[in-house]
Amino acid sequence: MLRLENISWSTPDGVGVLKNLDLTVPDNKLIVITGPNGGGKTTLAKIIAGIYKQDSGKIFLNDTDITGYDITERAKLGISFAFQQPVRFKGITVRKLIELAAGTKLPLNKICDYMSKVGLCAEEYIDREVNSTLSGGEIKRIEIATVLARHSVLTVFDEPEAGIDLWSFTNLIKTFESIRNSLNGSIVIISHQERILNIADEIAIVANGTIKAQGKPDEMMKLLSENNAVSGKCYKQEAMF
Repeated sequence: MLRLENISWSTPDGVGVLKNLDLTVPDNKLIVITGPNGGGKTTLAKIIAGIYKQDSGKIFLNDTDITGYDITERAKLGISFAFQQPVRFKGITVRKLIELAAGTKLPLNKICDYMSKVGLCAEEYIDREVNSTLSGGEIKRIEIATVLARHSVLTVFDEPEAGIDLWSFTNLIKTFESIRNSLNGSIVIISHQERILNIADEIAIVANGTIKAQGKPDEMMKLLSENNAVSGKCYKQEAMF
């Protein structure tokens, strides 16, 4: 379980982004963090991963205080972070990338297993370079395969739907649904896409630097709809704000 207590963070010029934020991520659950743009979602994700260091507050992973741990130390404990735009590696094949994530050489059948879980045929991709020849949807699913190979206890995805087409997005949802049904670790997804919200075990709403509410999807979706109606904003299928 991940627990954040009284987390605050400000930009270098003193603008407060997170303000005494508390968040709990239970074991083996898929949590989606949503909220208006500029509310602090991506900052929160990077603080969890250790990319940013909070100004104050504590972070615990399974009762271990990891507040002072950097991104490398947190990765060793099993915390993974997937960027909005995954890094491409010229000269590195998909096979090599997955083996690097696993930390060991892998038999072909094991690599095929990881690839099939993200909806890709290993024979078509295993020897391809992780470069610009891959589409946005392909590179994101390969990144998820590397996450599976790491056996992370907690994985954070920052707006995984960014920059991919509708077909790839549909397949991305299927991938997350498959992972959700066989979770061996927790997943945090930063998103405002309704279809991603609908597969969550819990939704946390972040606005103005703090958690405004956290609970079951039906309760949180109702709250989001009511807030949109009050503010006069349109409720769209794929965009909550």
